[in-house]
Order: sequence, then C-alpha cells, then structure tokens
Amino acid sequence: MTPKRVSFHTLGCKLNFSESSTLAREFERGGYRRVEPSEPTDVAIINSCSVTEHADKKCRNIIRKIHRRNPDAIIAVTGCYAQLKPHDIAAIEGVDIVLSNNDKGDMFRRVEELRTRDKAEVYSCAVENMTRFFAAYSSGDRTRSFLKVQDGCDYKCAYCTIHYARGSSRNIAISEIVREAEEIAAAGQKEIVITGINTGDFGRTTGESFIDLLKALNEVEGIERYRISSIEPNLITDEIIEFCAASPKFVPHFHIPLQSGSTRILGLMRRRYTADRYRERIAKIRSLMPDAFLGVDVIVGFPGEGEEEFLETYRLLEEVGASFLHIFPFSERPGTPAVEMPNKVQSRVSTERVSRLEELSNRLHKEFASKYLGTEREVLFESTDRSGLMYGYTDNYLRVSAPYNTAYINNFCRVRLVAFDDEGNISSEIIG
Repeated sequence: MTPKRVSFHTLGCKLNFSESSTLAREFERGGYRRVEPSEPTDVAIINSCSVTEHADKKCRNIIRKIHRRNPDAIIAVTGCYAQLKPHDIAAIEGVDIVLSNNDKGDMFRRVEELRTRDKAEVYSCAVENMTRFFAAYSSGDRTRSFLKVQDGCDYKCAYCTIHYARGSSRNIAISEIVREAEEIAAAGQKEIVITGINTGDFGRTTGESFIDLLKALNEVEGIERYRISSIEPNLITDEIIEFCAASPKFVPHFHIPLQSGSTRILGLMRRRYTADRYRERIAKIRSLMPDAFLGVDVIVGFPGEGEEEFLETYRLLEEVGASFLHIFPFSERPGTPAVEMPNKVQSRVSTERVSRLEELSNRLHKEFASKYLGTEREVLFESTDRSGLMYGYTDNYLRVSAPYNTAYINNFCRVRLVAFDDEGNISSEIIG
C-alpha cells in the first residue's frame, strides 16, 4: 500500500520551523511520506505567521493555491494566524482543520481522526488557557538544528500580537532540553540554534535561568556550536555575554532586536530599554568578542516617528556596527495599542526609510565581512550542491562558498577567505 503524502508549508520564525519539523517526524512515524510543498499531496499542513498583514495574506494565498492544485487534499492550518483568526481561516474554501497554537502538538491525531469534511473543524484556545508547551527541534539534511527552549511572551509591546498568539512565557525543564540536544547530536547535527519567542526569558515555568540552560547545553557531547537566535537587550546580562565569550562552543554571533534608536519611540513601543542601554550592551559584547556578528531587527514608520527619530535609529545602527538589518515597515495589528496612536507615518515615507536602511544594511554587512578577507576561519559546510559549489557559515556568520566536495559536508573546515562573489558571499580556499 502506497503511504499517504504530507507536505508542510512554514511561514515566519525559526520557532515555527522547529515545530513543523517535529510534526513532520510524527507523520513519518505514522506511515506518511513527506513531500515538497510544490508536489501533489494528500495532506497539507500550514504553520502560519501573523507578524504583519502581509503574513496573513500570504497564508491565505498558500491555502488557495494548495486547494487548486490538490482539491482532494486535507488542509490543516495552525500557527499564530490560526490562533488569532481561526474562524476567518475556517471560512476559506478547502480548509478542513484549524488548530490553535496550544494544540499544535495534536496535529497528527486530529488529521487521523478527521470526522467530516463538510466544514472545517476548529480547535481554538483563549490566550489565558494557553499553558501547554510543544517541545520541538528541527531535523533533516541541514547541518544545524533549531532547538525550541521557550514559548510565549509577557511583554505586550504596543505593536505586537505575539502575546495573544503564543500566550504567556513558558518552558520545559533544562533536563528535558538537554535530552533533546543529545538526540540532535546523536543524529549527527553539529550546530544548534537556541530559539524561542522571548528566549532570554527562559525559566518562568521551572524557576531555572537562561544562563543555567546555556551552561548545561555547553556540556552536551557532539554539539560543537551554539547560536542564540534572538535575545532582548534587557535580558542579555553580563554573565551571559561573559559565558559566551569564554565558551569555545558559543559563537560570536548575536541577534539583538533594536526596533528603534529613539528612546522616545522605544517608550511609545513599550520596549523595556533605552537607546543608551542598547549601546552599552553592544559595547560589552564588542569588548569581549570583537569579531561578533550583530543582527538587528528594526521597525520603520512607527506612529510618531519623525525624520529626527529615524535619524537617531540610523546613526545608532552605524555607531554599534550592526552586521545585518532585518527591516520591518510598521504594520497595524488589530487589538494592539499602536492602532489607536496618533501621528501615523505615511506609507510612502515608511517605504523611503526602508530603502535607506536597506542601503545601510548592505554597506554595514560589506564593511563587516571585508575585515576578514585574507584571514582564516572555520566553516561548517552544508550538503546542497549549487552549480558545483557548497556553502557554509563561519562562527561569526559569514556565508562562505567552496568547490563542492562530499568530504566537506557537515564537517568543520579551516578555510582562507578570499573574495566576495557575485551574490555577496565569500569564496574560500580549503586549508585544513
């Protein structure tokens, strides 16, 4: 008997990616064959995002496309959009199951138990009842795994729906996370990206701390690199920075959201730090890890952002030496305080500011990467063959190419960084 086919369509963050991968393993254990999103399928799982209206629209378009291509397929939708607007999604033609974030881990069972396809079965959950933790990590042919250590957020920033989509901050015990890291190591993956919604807030449920988690993961044999995917500026303590600097496993790579370089705008956003505090945190990192790559999230066009506030952001990003910018034009999300704020920024102004920050990001990234041309660095190469080349990352997150060679796959190679290629990556010579 031919196994049923299942496809996964993942939108948004690394957390969704780790959760989709875990769901896929359960379907495979249940006898399904996983296929690519573009292939014909019997079951399509969409793990949605709702960080912007564009993300919502993209999810709706994917649902409609899947239904056109696979009119008989079961379509099941989960994730943040499904949590916030379950009945809107249920009304889309072709949708059979809508599952809240709280019940995401039940996906396989719900698909197998699907009773009727006359109308979508909706499993919703109020935010105050979101208490379950779906333990997850990604697997597959990648050399690194995204390991979920925390979920939810208590911060309620003025522009953000994540608290309503993911619930309060919660986690499982360090001992359970260590067991998952050991499973990842046993599968042969050598790098782990530690991920969560508010990663540095780890410990709310268990009374443990993020630094204790890092110390425990540091002892897992077989994992040679850790990256912290994102951490709030107010939660990256001196102890965390000093530990990462001293550990040979924790790499000089940080993703620390800024959102705005204006302390006034940060206050309106209900962020928990000032521009000066952000400067001080980055200075601490640079003092101990001068090679550190710094990824930064920025929101452009928040209500009240004038040209001067935008320039404060621009100058701060230059000052701290950001290595790459993740730029988001402000998107009104229903139910958030920002919707009611005065002094809205015109879309054409936001678009122009996004363009200026994109140019800045390209320049800052080139300046950062240029410092390492001619130097030697260790690279962990991935398996994909792209026109005779393979790619991997240095510890400080420079994307490096080399002639394809299966002996290099999932191995750390000493390389000399040579020059930029046409795509902005760095070509290299293998030296060991």
